[in-house]
Amino acid sequence: MKKPSGRDKPKQHASDQPALSMGAKEWLMLVGLSLVWGGSFFFNELALVDYTPVTIVWLRVTIAAVCLWALLLFKGVSLPRSKKFWFSIVLMGLFNSALPFSLIVWGQQEISSGLASILNATMPLFTVIVAGLFLADERLALTKLLGVFIGLGGVIVIIGPSNIVTTNIETADTELAKFAVLGAAICYACASVFGRRFQAMNIPPLLTAAPQVTLASVWLLPVFIMNDGPNEFVTFNMVSMLSVLSLGVVCTAFAYVCYFKILASSGATNISLVTFLVPVSAIFLGWLILGEQVQVTYYLGMLCIAVGLAAIDGRILSRLRAQIQN
Repeated sequence: MKKPSGRDKPKQHASDQPALSMGAKEWLMLVGLSLVWGGSFFFNELALVDYTPVTIVWLRVTIAAVCLWALLLFKGVSLPRSKKFWFSIVLMGLFNSALPFSLIVWGQQEISSGLASILNATMPLFTVIVAGLFLADERLALTKLLGVFIGLGGVIVIIGPSNIVTTNIETADTELAKFAVLGAAICYACASVFGRRFQAMNIPPLLTAAPQVTLASVWLLPVFIMNDGPNEFVTFNMVSMLSVLSLGVVCTAFAYVCYFKILASSGATNISLVTFLVPVSAIFLGWLILGEQVQVTYYLGMLCIAVGLAAIDGRILSRLRAQIQN
């Protein structure tokens, strides 16, 4: 089917345009989401003591699915029957849950929770590019690109330029773990852009989140079984089990409701800003409880990330420009 040109597309009224700005409510939800997802890296570290990555992720999405479906039943929400919806959910379950969760937890076997969260903060770079290519209302802008590169520069400062690429065979597993987490960031970026189609379908956020984690559980179930996951339940550890429950209930079920609400009201690029904030809470928890070392360069990197976030949001620059003009 021929793609309609700009002249062929029907004009939208102002009321039909999606609200892509970040108000106080959206910023509050964004900060809360960053705390929750920052905690997920911490809980991954605790759960890895007793469970393999596949088991952790499968339990996480399965527990989240149970919570979200219970909430749907309580609200009496009916499921859409659209084939387009279910096709989209299958892909979202893979690229926004099953794959990135697995890659991150697998990577955390070799790298710290703080470093994993920092590498995950590269997501906005990919999101701005993908959104600019595929979303008409999120075209590439110089300020957004500049903000992303400043933030990415902060990530490089935190990691250390000499640690990004190495030819040392002894550290090959560590480098592979870094690339795994970067792969998760790419998955999230693609999913955040792809997920905008649910807004066009007028699908409530909760109705998007519940089937998504359910399909993620289905994607991972064969791998979980083949990986001998059920036998891991023979040994019960309270800390590990509570960590998995926290991952499922708080870091997934609750977080996804917030995620889709921000995505629907503020756009793919704005929701990607959460990955700039996640490392702050992840590094703090890793240092406070897990004893992970916090280097001085982390603070400089975080400052770069904050500047990049402000540039992408654009409101501070707009206010400064308005004051100069006045």
